Amino acid sequence: MQKKQAIVLLGGIIILIALLFLGKTVNPTKQTVSPVTQQASATESLDFKTVLNSGKKKLSSTQNNALNKLEVALVDAASSSKIDIYKRLARFWKDTGLLYEPYLFYTAEAAKLENSEKSLTFAAQQYINSLLEVADPAIQNWLATNAKVLFDKALTMNPNNDSSRIGLGACYILGNISNNPMEGILPVKEIATKNPDNLFAQLILGLGGKKSGQFDKAIERFLIISAKEPNNVIIVLQLAECYEIKKDKENAKIWYKKAIDLLDNVEIKKEIEKRISELK
Repeated sequence: MQKKQAIVLLGGIIILIALLFLGKTVNPTKQTVSPVTQQASATESLDFKTVLNSGKKKLSSTQNNALNKLEVALVDAASSSKIDIYKRLARFWKDTGLLYEPYLFYTAEAAKLENSEKSLTFAAQQYINSLLEVADPAIQNWLATNAKVLFDKALTMNPNNDSSRIGLGACYILGNISNNPMEGILPVKEIATKNPDNLFAQLILGLGGKKSGQFDKAIERFLIISAKEPNNVIIVLQLAECYEIKKDKENAKIWYKKAIDLLDNVEIKKEIEKRISELK
């Protein structure tokens, strides 16, 4: 699977298993979407200013002073200088403030001013990576809405970039930004049909199928990925969960056992073994 596009978290108890596992495999400097946003109601849009102000309250006076200087400098800065300030703000929130939403936001603002395909797609993919890791619809909507703006800009520069087209499709399929998710599904299906080895496309279609309750279609996509990446434990767990939801206990147990074979963490193994025992 393509880099920066392969991290998937699952539902229910599988989220716990995946988080425990990914805690040892994901870049430890990357912060997950912050707890404050987990409180966002599914019926409301994420209020970025509220998140930002909440994050500031947790900073020390020294940190707040440093942040205030950057924010003041941003107001009167020329566009070329704003790019650097936005990047500094992004680094501040990622490394010092330890709040990932502002990192995403300021990275995106810098990319919009740079206005290059590379910077726009990088910033957009950061949003998509986080979109794959959260379950709250309000947060998903905020992430997808911001990612869509960036992908739209990038695709005006290079309409044939399949990764951008898939990323845009993911916004529709997983981000609750439209009542017509087919807007996103059709372009991704076209790419997957043209190139079945595009595992990012297969992943998004699999997650979309799972989200819409089309578990047979989701399983079909996940099996394609697993055939190429048999040691991808996250995909193995996706398959196990899909089979379990379908009440296909035998196949669910087969895939949960595969996951156990791929894992080293004793606690996670016990959680999966417990899940298997509940299927009997």
